[in-house]
Amino acid sequence: MLEKLASLAAHYDELNRLMAESAADYTRVAELARERSEIEPLVATYREFQRVSRALDQAQAMRGEADPDLRALAETEALELEPKRASLERELRAMLLPRDPRDEKDVFVEIRGGTGGEEAALFAADLFRLYTRYAEKRGWKTEVISQNETGIGGYKEIIFQVKGKGAYSRLKYESGVHRVQRIPVTESQGRIHTSTATVAVLAEVDEVAIDIPDHDIKMEVYRSSGAGGQNVQKNSTAVRITHLPTGMVVQCQDERSQLQNRLRAMAILRARLFAIEENRRRTEIEASRRAQVGSGERSEKIRTFNFPQSRVTDHRLGQSLFNMEAVLQGEIDDFIDALVLQEDAERLQASGLAPDSSA
Repeated sequence: MLEKLASLAAHYDELNRLMAESAADYTRVAELARERSEIEPLVATYREFQRVSRALDQAQAMRGEADPDLRALAETEALELEPKRASLERELRAMLLPRDPRDEKDVFVEIRGGTGGEEAALFAADLFRLYTRYAEKRGWKTEVISQNETGIGGYKEIIFQVKGKGAYSRLKYESGVHRVQRIPVTESQGRIHTSTATVAVLAEVDEVAIDIPDHDIKMEVYRSSGAGGQNVQKNSTAVRITHLPTGMVVQCQDERSQLQNRLRAMAILRARLFAIEENRRRTEIEASRRAQVGSGERSEKIRTFNFPQSRVTDHRLGQSLFNMEAVLQGEIDDFIDALVLQEDAERLQASGLAPDSSA
């Protein structure tokens, strides 16, 4: 591992040298700068690791000093530096893991009410608000693509797009079945009901990444039934696309033109098909273990919202937070950060980069 890090640090220095030599060639400098930016965080962490390691080595060497004051000072410094070096080493190992190329992609989020009727639809609306508020906190933009509302403010289904750097890297952990336990607003006797909603997070896929032949799709147009103004209501701008080989259906009606709705529907279809192919490939390659925490299997219950106890439990972590209102306002980073660490630990172990390996 250290040899690889030293090589990356040397390459970083070489990139700096080449940028200085190519100052007049703006295109070349931009290319070099992009390459440098990709490894800069890793190199900075490695150099901090080197600095801490040197200081720790010096402190440990001073533990044999005859002067008791110097020995005590060295002991104190070593006790401070040892956990810091261990933490930096764990961080470096995680940073060396191959990154998911989709992590920086924008995403489509599909939320559907599951078991529980109207209460499930209301819970789907709660989840939609949770994710839009989370996106706001991170400076991401959200845009509704398709929605099927109920009469009391819930959603049988809502599909929206989240645009922002790193959207998939964070939201991918939200795929799965979410459960709610609470007294429904329609319940007069105060009994606690359990309902569910499913969340699917799909990375946006470039057209070149997955080809969908025209003969594999059937496109229908119809008048939008939702809001959108006079133009949408009077003209057949809504689009329904059926992928014939799989029977998958995608509908989009929130844009004002048929072309825009078609483009959006095709983007969602590509994302779904790509996700299916990725799951198949991952299952074949890593059948003995899960490659991703919360991989999006609909049968997977990942989180429970218990309103009477103001408790939110993530079942993958075995961790609960007793701040329901904050979570519903988009405060889910505690869960996501823990899931990232858990996944990194699993991948490190599988890759041979874990601390107890010989790498």
